[in-house]
Order: sequence, then structure tokens, then C-alpha cells
Amino acid sequence: MDFQAILSEVKYKAVRSSGAGGQNVNKVSSKVVLTFDLHNSLMLSEEEKLVLETNLRHRLTSDLILILNCDEDRSQLKNKEIVTKRFLDILKKGLYVPKERKPTKIPKAAIRKRIKDKKNISDIKQSRRKPNLD
Repeated sequence: MDFQAILSEVKYKAVRSSGAGGQNVNKVSSKVVLTFDLHNSLMLSEEEKLVLETNLRHRLTSDLILILNCDEDRSQLKNKEIVTKRFLDILKKGLYVPKERKPTKIPKAAIRKRIKDKKNISDIKQSRRKPNLD
């Protein structure tokens, strides 16, 4: 998958950060909001869209739009880098499909050993009993 091509479909928007911070917060739009429309993406195949839709369902809006915010830094450029990196990580994790687990069989030698050990312990306990004199 070409992540650079996908980044061309991403929209960035700079807004003012919320919370305390003094004059800088009131003047500078340093918070970056990233939006990605999964449904209208041309760079993703239909099966990739379905996988992302199921894996990221708790992060997507009802219109299948992924929205990420970043206001960690005072610099708009650094916030844009951070949110872009976060977006790519989310995409990579969302597209990951785990391998199907194949159940393993217990080896026959292990079964034979377990039964032999059980028999041995049974014999030891049998020899500890009082003899039956009937």
C-alpha cells in the first residue's frame, strides 16, 4: 500500500487550541485536525475499506470519516507531523489481519509417556497397600 498516495487524500485544518495557555492560545491556531474519508478514498481497495471499517469502527463517525486531533505542541507544523504519524500508525494497525490459528495435536509419544507414568504411579501405590488375604 502506498501511504504517500493516501496522505494526498487527507485534509488538515488548523484551529485554536482549548484550555489554559494565555495569549498564545487565543491568537495562534496551533491545533491540527486531520480528517480522512474512508468511504470516498480512491487509494484503498474495497476489501481494505471493509477491513478498516470493521477494525476502526469505534474511531469512525457514522459517515465513515476518521477524525484525529493534535494540540500537544505549540508549533502547528509539529502538531501536523504528530497527527500524520498517528494516522499512519492507525492505518497500519487497522489493516493488520492476524493469521488463523491452527490447532495442534498432542503427539502420540507424549500420550504413551503419560499413560506409562500413570501406570507406574498406580503400581507404586498398589505395592503400598496391605495384602489381601481372602
